[in-house]
Formats: sequence, C-alpha cells, structure tokens
Amino acid sequence: MTTSSSVPPADDADSDRLRALLERAATGRDSQAWSDLWTELHHNGSLDVAHPLVLPTLADLAETGEADEAASALHLSGALLVQADQRYETRNLRHQYAPEVARLLGAANRRRQVTAARNDYCYLVEAVLNLEGDIHWAEGLVWGVVGEEYELECPDPDGCASLWVMFGERGSFSTADGDALSDDVETFPLHPADPRVLEGLGRRLHDLALADGHEEVARALTYAFGEATCPECQRRFSVIGQIIAASS
Repeated sequence: MTTSSSVPPADDADSDRLRALLERAATGRDSQAWSDLWTELHHNGSLDVAHPLVLPTLADLAETGEADEAASALHLSGALLVQADQRYETRNLRHQYAPEVARLLGAANRRRQVTAARNDYCYLVEAVLNLEGDIHWAEGLVWGVVGEEYELECPDPDGCASLWVMFGERGSFSTADGDALSDDVETFPLHPADPRVLEGLGRRLHDLALADGHEEVARALTYAFGEATCPECQRRFSVIGQIIAASS
C-alpha cells in the first residue's frame, strides 16, 4: 500500500489503527476491514476522516487496486466527503484534499465507463456524484435505482400517506401498501419522464447510462425523474422531489 502524504508518528494509536485497517483492506481478502473503516470513519467517527492517511490512501487504491477494492475505496471516499460537507456545513475537507478528490473522481469515471454489472455501475455513479459534491442525495437516488423501488412520503403538507414507487419486473406503479405483490392491492400507474425533455442531472445521468451501455439503468432513471400518484389523495408528484425531501 502506498500513500500520497507523510505518515503520522508511529506512536499515534489512531494512525496505527488506520494504517492497519487500510493495509488489510488493500489486500482484497478482508471485507471486515472495509466494514471497520465504514464504522470508524463514517458511522461513529472514532477515527478522523481528515487524517492524512485516509483520502490519499483511498485515492491510491481507487487508481491501482483491483476492481472490488477500487469500488470500495470510491464508495467510502464519496460518502465521507458528503458527510463532512453536511456535518460541518463547509467544504473544508474537499479543499484540503483537492488533489486527492480529483484523483478519486477521475478513477470513478474511468471505472464507470468499463463496468458491466448493473448494480456495480450504479454505485460508481453514486460515487461520482458524491465526489463532485453538488448534491447530497445521491445515495437516496441510487438506492432506488438499484432496488427498483422507493419508499416515499406524499408531499401533501398534512403528511397524507407513506407510499411505495415500484418499477421493474413487477410492473411500474405506486401503492400505499408495502405488500405490492398482493393481488388486491390498489395501484396507480407511474408517469416516467420523457428522455427527450429531461433536463439537468436527470438528462446527464440518463445520457451517461446509455453511453455506458446500461439501458436498464437509463430506463429506471426515467421513473426516478418522473412522477407518481399518491394512492390516498391521488395527488401527482415528482418522485425526485420526494427523494430529495427524504434526504434532507
């Protein structure tokens, strides 16, 4: 394992812990190391994401590691940056490690273009968006594309209903019942976005998916950026608008 910055003092316990975890993760044979990195860097913050071992080493792994290790490094890096943006309401971590963020983003885009597996591709798109840092709800968007469903709230100010937006082999519809496979559940058809009139991020992601050979992902994105109907009040609403609201 290599890093792009000086190594902290050897007697620093956190440095030793980080170094050991990163070295284990880099072997490609220790999924527990990645789980521990997520726990200690992201979930409970017991290790400092700004430590000079973290982003430089993850950038090295993203650029030179095998596909699985690189994807893990990119996913974790993007999540750490978004969390830091939100927690501290600044982009200081991005600025502090701007060269490493640029390296990570370049690696994410290169790997995105050659990744054939649908879900792996989606998670790389999530990493790209998180590394760019212009939105904070990429996880919510990609979660639904991967699972072909969203659990959302009706945008009615009174909180009309919780509902499911489903698309895929089961059909495309909204329902208030989580048991969407039941024969007697009431459903309402979805209204996917017309790719010809998509704008902004929706158009960009749809075009990327097609260019990268992922037609199923492109189709799923038309539902994410389309509209659904609340089964309770029958109000038609923007799916992506409620994804954003749920991530706020």
